Amino acid sequence: MHMARFPEKVDSKFRFVLLAARRAEQLIRGAQERMPRESPKFARHAMSEMERDLVEWDFGEAPESSEPDSAGDGNPQPGDDAFGQRSTVN
Repeated sequence: MHMARFPEKVDSKFRFVLLAARRAEQLIRGAQERMPRESPKFARHAMSEMERDLVEWDFGEAPESSEPDSAGDGNPQPGDDAFGQRSTVN
């Protein structure tokens, strides 16, 4: 597969790889395939689905404000990691 062939609505190679990785995770967990399998590899199959624009996606909700937390004392809070507050990825 050539990376130059990603769907028009995907704005970068980086986003294409992220979306294909997320789709591959869904397939690994048992999600319904949207086309006949051409490769035994989940990542390759996910990229094929993305190339054919068979996977719906959006940018999700806007991130919350980056204002300091209410504690404001600079001390780590439960759930924080080395990069700041822990968040989930949709």
